[in-house]
Amino acid sequence: MKVATGLMLVLPGLMAGASAEDLTELTEQRFRKLHAELQPGDGELWRSIPWQTSLLAAQSMAAEQKKPLFIWAMDGHPLGCT
Repeated sequence: MKVATGLMLVLPGLMAGASAEDLTELTEQRFRKLHAELQPGDGELWRSIPWQTSLLAAQSMAAEQKKPLFIWAMDGHPLGCT
């Protein structure tokens, strides 16, 4: 239940100062505001990693650059809600 706990901690912080009406209706303006607030910054270190969605492309890049290949593989829901 770590996901539920995390959501319980994040959502009150995002919605602090919001009226009951704001919480019940997601308007276009509210969506755009929330979307902008939740975007990671451009300086995030993980953005500099050349992530690949193709295993063959990643293997080729790793071989050319003589670097190891990191594979993130999982089975199930990405948030662990299976």
